[in-house]
Amino acid sequence: MMATAEKVQPEPASSVVARHDRPFLVGYVSDAATEALVRDGLTESVGAAIDIRRGTVRTAVAALQKHSTPRILIIDLAEEKHPISALRDLAQVVEPDVSVLLIGSVDSADFYREVTRGLGVAEYLPRPLTREKIARQFGPLTRGQLPERDLGGRCVTITGVRGGVGASTVAVNLAWLFGAVMHRHTLLLDSDLHRGMAAFLLDVGVGSGLRRALEAPDRIDVLLAERATSPVAERLHVLADQMDFASELDYAAGAAQALLRVLRQRYNFVVADVPFVSNALNRDLLAQVHQRVLVLEPTLASVRDTLRLLDVPAGPLQKQRPVLVLNRLGRPGALSRGQVEEALKTNVDITIADLPRQIGNAATLGEPAVAARGAFRTAMMDLARQVDAVGMLDVTTGHGVPSTDAAKRRWLPFARRP
Repeated sequence: MMATAEKVQPEPASSVVARHDRPFLVGYVSDAATEALVRDGLTESVGAAIDIRRGTVRTAVAALQKHSTPRILIIDLAEEKHPISALRDLAQVVEPDVSVLLIGSVDSADFYREVTRGLGVAEYLPRPLTREKIARQFGPLTRGQLPERDLGGRCVTITGVRGGVGASTVAVNLAWLFGAVMHRHTLLLDSDLHRGMAAFLLDVGVGSGLRRALEAPDRIDVLLAERATSPVAERLHVLADQMDFASELDYAAGAAQALLRVLRQRYNFVVADVPFVSNALNRDLLAQVHQRVLVLEPTLASVRDTLRLLDVPAGPLQKQRPVLVLNRLGRPGALSRGQVEEALKTNVDITIADLPRQIGNAATLGEPAVAARGAFRTAMMDLARQVDAVGMLDVTTGHGVPSTDAAKRRWLPFARRP
């Protein structure tokens, strides 16, 4: 029977005396896909010290009976039928100051509270997983910090590495998916004030409010932002402009940051269609969002420009490299996915098949292609998970923002009294 545990405050990572026989981080996961996500999600915070093994919580119990306990232990509960019982067994074989991070399939606020408040687990993430979610929730804990609470809506940019690769189509359909299908308050922002396609593809008109906001950021407030948008659906709005070609935007420094700050108060999700054009507005948008998405097609020119954009430094809110969307895969004469990934020396995250008829018909009718079921919709749903739209649901189910006391607590069954 386990003794009653005391609340213990975590020591800063720098104050912990390292033991040479004790690994920093060891993980036990159920499949190759989860292993890849964990490695990618923690590479920037942990580096090469990631020891991920294939196995279950029972595998971990058997191994840790014979070996030193790591400072951080990642456990994939997978299809464990009795997870609480298994975790209590694990508590008997590890050192009391271990920080345990859990992955599982149970998406329940009650289960989350039981493992974090009851057992003192540092964090629990339910499937589906994304690299960004792992980086955002597990990353700070591997550095001895609490997960960041980033209040307000989530912002993502969609950028075509070259003109004509389909980035606007991806942006429009992603925004439609969030707003019209998932019923999240969503804004589609088009930063091309001369030739933007967002409003055109959704068959809505535009005003001049975006230009005024970007030229006079001191006037930006929620009311102005709402008046400047065009409604598409009950929870989907477009913020775009159509400036005369003879006029230029007198962009005010910091206007993009001020605009996003206001928009995040009103919308759960802001999808910004940001073309690959080097100007102050686009640079500021790319730097201020939570996640960048790069859209490319299977050509050598696209590969070249993707490599250039991957070298752009990450913004302060960006925990991961950009999500890579390979569009028009399978087009005659184009590169294969394997050839593209070999040239990039990294994996693409999402592939969209070459669907000229479906996409073309949708554009002609001013309707989103994602409204119809099929391969394109499936790809867009995958993209929604990658940019962590599901992360917005974490707060409502209790998974994304643990209580401060629970996050600071050691895994309670291990903090035994002497």
